[in-house]
Amino acid sequence: MKLPKFLLADNSDMPEDLFVVHTEYPRFILNVEEEDVEWLDDLEGDDEETMADEATKVVEQAFKWCDEELAKYDEEEDDEDE
Repeated sequence: MKLPKFLLADNSDMPEDLFVVHTEYPRFILNVEEEDVEWLDDLEGDDEETMADEATKVVEQAFKWCDEELAKYDEEEDDEDE
């Protein structure tokens, strides 16, 4: 099965939180509201600085993707209201 790179997730035990799941290496779950990341993979590599830069980039991509997805939901709601 082919999965999208990012998935939105929520949980009734944490109704105020929204999560982004990154399905590719390095896999992680981002709590958007808390701006907290739970890494599911060990970050491997000889150069810690390079790995940190790559991790920062993919987390920034996750935030950007989430903002774009939420904007789409807002647009759909606006269209339904008309």
